[in-house]
Amino acid sequence: MIVAMIPARGGSKRIPRKNIKLFHGKPIIAYSIEAALSSGLFDEVIVSTDDKEIAEVAERYGAKVPFMRPDNIADDYATTVDVIKHTLSWYADQAVDVSEICCIYATAPLIKVADLTEAYHLLIHESLDYVFSATEYSFPIQRAFKINKDGLCEMFEPAHLKSRSQDLTKAYHDAGQFYFGKASAFLADKNVFNGADSKPHLLPSYRVQDIDTLADWTRAELISSTLHQEEIEPKGG
Repeated sequence: MIVAMIPARGGSKRIPRKNIKLFHGKPIIAYSIEAALSSGLFDEVIVSTDDKEIAEVAERYGAKVPFMRPDNIADDYATTVDVIKHTLSWYADQAVDVSEICCIYATAPLIKVADLTEAYHLLIHESLDYVFSATEYSFPIQRAFKINKDGLCEMFEPAHLKSRSQDLTKAYHDAGQFYFGKASAFLADKNVFNGADSKPHLLPSYRVQDIDTLADWTRAELISSTLHQEEIEPKGG
């Protein structure tokens, strides 16, 4: 069985009720549910939550909520891997064998079906442990600086003060949309970001926005509006 699991606890603090807050008129979790369902990749699309209202919204948009998440993995300290392993343990208790699981974040309104499909094909055809969404840093990380206690700048890597951007090694980061992997790899605690059998599925930076603050939320809505407008505008000729 191949499962899509969307983690969505109810205790978001910086953006209250974040996982079901309306994003362009629709609960933000609906975008992740609809993408998973539309992909046709999954035998089941479920939501792992500790919150009854989130469960009701998830079911309304077509996801299953086969269990309520226990309190010990629903606080600020629970990790994504904790939630994935709990899901796999639940299926094992039902005598259901899960071969692959895709964790899709509830706040990923820019996710596309094509990305899930391409990631799955890469995972299977190359016999990988993981394929996850990632994107390139928009500025060379070697030129980054910090601000010290006196309010002054200090470069992390002073040796690159005069380095040309094109001469520096490109750096990438987690795009925070999905992690597709073998159930056995998650259960064995294999590192997603530092493994010989893990590859990124690269997304363009304009389709990546982490949503932790209201400013992030507004930026994501602006990006979504722009992308949607580009999709519906007729091509000139």
